Amino acid sequence: MKKIGTALALILAVSACTNADRFGGGANDGALGGPGANGAYPGSETIGQGALDPASPAYFKQTVGDRVLFAVDQSTLSEDGRATLAGQALWLSRNPEYTAIIEGHADEQGTREYNIALGARRASAARDYLVSQGVSAGRLRTVSYGKERPIEVCSTEACYSKNRRAVTVIAAGGLS
Repeated sequence: MKKIGTALALILAVSACTNADRFGGGANDGALGGPGANGAYPGSETIGQGALDPASPAYFKQTVGDRVLFAVDQSTLSEDGRATLAGQALWLSRNPEYTAIIEGHADEQGTREYNIALGARRASAARDYLVSQGVSAGRLRTVSYGKERPIEVCSTEACYSKNRRAVTVIAAGGLS
């Protein structure tokens, strides 16, 4: 019985980490470029078709790239990171109806406070680069999640490296 209770607690804890409504506006309503209630991106019948439309958030995520990775304890952009952000800046300049929230993330090493600050520096580095490429600062907002929203949960460098990132989330309309 104790094993069942432990397993249930673990499942609940893991599911609590995924908050589909983290940006407000209702779960999966497509307000920030995510899939709507039917699983499709706004303006498309399926995610695959949305990726074909160069003005769609799906295209941005799948073709341009929505994330840049960082080295351990660093917020300095790599050459690959700058190239991805240059593509993001071009996409944003061609699609002025969109704004973006840049999320800063860190791996699980270090304290919560340290990783929140590191995530903020990473998000700011990405934001500053986009602004240097001509994107209006008024269209961009940053948020840091530190180590609170990992892509991978494990204690290996392969996992850590995926979690050290800044992710650009496309939003239709203004920032709130």
